[in-house]
Amino acid sequence: MNVDRFIFAFAGAMILLSLLLSLVHSRYWLFLTAFVGANLLQSAFTGFCPMASLVKKMGIRPGRAFE
Repeated sequence: MNVDRFIFAFAGAMILLSLLLSLVHSRYWLFLTAFVGANLLQSAFTGFCPMASLVKKMGIRPGRAFE
């Protein structure tokens, strides 16, 4: 697994988790969904993703999207 796939998998998991928590616990969990979506959108335009920097430091090999 490379950084790109890890980031997309993590973002997808966070979105699904926050949707589930908004149904079960509180609708304020949708703010997490909005945050993840906004971060994905800004990284599409800037090429910078804070999570990618952390994952690279963990030793996962880089991909093409977040070089």
